[in-house]
Amino acid sequence: MNRQQLRGVPDANWGQAIRGYSVHVYTATGLVFAFLAMAEVCGRSGAPRPQLVFLWLLVSVLIDATDGPLARAWHVKAFAQRIDGRTIDDLVDYLTFTFIPLMLVWRMEWLPREAEPLLPIAMVASVFGFANSAAKQENAGFFLGFPSYWNIYAFYVGLWVTQYGWSGRLFSAGVLALLSLLSVLPIRFLYPNLAPGVWRIPVLLGAAVWTVLLLLMLWSYPDDVSPALYWLSLVYPAFYTLLSMYLDAAARLAK
Repeated sequence: MNRQQLRGVPDANWGQAIRGYSVHVYTATGLVFAFLAMAEVCGRSGAPRPQLVFLWLLVSVLIDATDGPLARAWHVKAFAQRIDGRTIDDLVDYLTFTFIPLMLVWRMEWLPREAEPLLPIAMVASVFGFANSAAKQENAGFFLGFPSYWNIYAFYVGLWVTQYGWSGRLFSAGVLALLSLLSVLPIRFLYPNLAPGVWRIPVLLGAAVWTVLLLLMLWSYPDDVSPALYWLSLVYPAFYTLLSMYLDAAARLAK
């Protein structure tokens, strides 16, 4: 937060400082659920249970979706300056959005053996996305490059492999290669919490409905998911992708 943005924001008192640092603690609790998810991937007691992995990852996503609005509402950058919330956020996000989901894909052997080297490539591409200082274009409401939604990718890979067998594995490998490439290309995707103008409510409302659909599928994941739920759940990712392409093109043309 710069000086101009701080005008009208009072000096921090103890309550505001505690509230600010509590947001940092809240963000960091995502690591607890990252640990639980990774412990399940490691499968100390046998094969991992993907349902539990995705449940813990979903909790971390909900934390990630709510800590940003809290930080902005409570002026965390002004009142809790000693801790860089963005660093905590990026560390947690890399683990829960990229590393753990892709490790689950490897652990479950959802890819052809020949395609498994693509997994560390995707992890490296994601690191460059997180390290790119221009990746989060908050004022415009965009991410630059594929925003490392590997948790979503992994969720659907489990369905593709279960429903379509070997062809599902090949398709999953192709999608993995494509998304890895998109991670480092200058293509923009919507930042849901900061979607521009009239699109914010449809994007957030759609995300809420889609999350409910994912939870319904998670109940019988991955073997007995209803085909109707599966196809219905693809509507929001398609809407999000197409809207991102449209708004990115419109913003570039307007310059």
